[in-house]
Order: sequence, then C-alpha cells, then structure tokens
Amino acid sequence: MKFQPTRIAGVVVVEPDRHADERGFFLRSFCREAFAAHGLGVAFAQCATSYNLRRGTLRGLHYQRAPVAEAKLVRCVRGAAYDVALDLRPASATRGAWVAVRLSAREANAVFIPEGCAHGFQTLEDDTELFYQITAPYRPEAEAGVRWNDPTLAIDWPVQEPILSQRDRNLPTFEAIAC
Repeated sequence: MKFQPTRIAGVVVVEPDRHADERGFFLRSFCREAFAAHGLGVAFAQCATSYNLRRGTLRGLHYQRAPVAEAKLVRCVRGAAYDVALDLRPASATRGAWVAVRLSAREANAVFIPEGCAHGFQTLEDDTELFYQITAPYRPEAEAGVRWNDPTLAIDWPVQEPILSQRDRNLPTFEAIAC
C-alpha cells in the first residue's frame, strides 16, 4: 500500500498494491499494521455503502460532532467520484481548507479522512457506489454538515448542477458552524 499525505494533516490518499494476472486482480483494501505504520491507528466500528443512481449526485459535506466524531476510509467500488475533505479542526493550521481526490473503482484508491473533517462527494458517473469504513457508530443527534456551495470555501465541484437532498441544500455555511 502507498500512503500519500495531502495538504491537510491526517487526510491521506491510499493506493493499494494490485496483484494482477489473467484472472483479474487481488488487493488489500485495509491493513491495520500498514495504517498504524503511517500514523493511522484506527479501529472501525461500522461499514456503510452509498449507492448513487445518477452522475452529478452530491452528498455532503457531513460529519459527526464530538464526542462521537468519526474518521472514515472511503473507497469507490463502482463508477467514480470527486471526493472532498474539509478541515474543521479549530486548532488546525489548515482549518477551512479542503482537498479533493478522484476515487474510482478502476483505480481502487481510497481516502482516509480523520476526525474533525467534514466529508462529501459528487459522482462522476451513473451507478456510482462508495464503501465507507467508519470509526464511530452513527448517532443522529451528533450529525452535522457544511453547505456544499459555501462561497468562502470555493470548492470546485466538477458538475455545476448537482443532484442534492433537501437536507444538504439547507446545511449551514462554514462560518455559521460551531466546531
């Protein structure tokens, strides 16, 4: 596995080592020892799948507030997505900064998003599916988010007219949240 840090501390792109032959390929999508060796000692509490019918579907930017903040390992298992992590950590030098990673089933890459970062994605193909490994159980009372099109963040989403839920349309701006 290759671990590529991003400009946001703790947000890491993970590229698996692919072992291919005429039958297809095999890869490890997670290895506790390899992650720990790169400072990512995590224990996953649950897994989730997000299936998205249409290109341009945008979900996010979501996070859970402390004390049940969550880290996520996100991989695209069908299609492709533009995946975004937004740093919300008050003491972080990159608070308010975001990074985007193109995840695809073809590349089998993943992104690790630490606690204190919001996460969102936009699908780049029809029938896109993402698989999440998450460190904390979902708690509805702790769910929160930041508006996807907040002008102070200026996230460069690839599809200009996204498909959104009403909930995501009504999320607060970055300036309005209390982290």
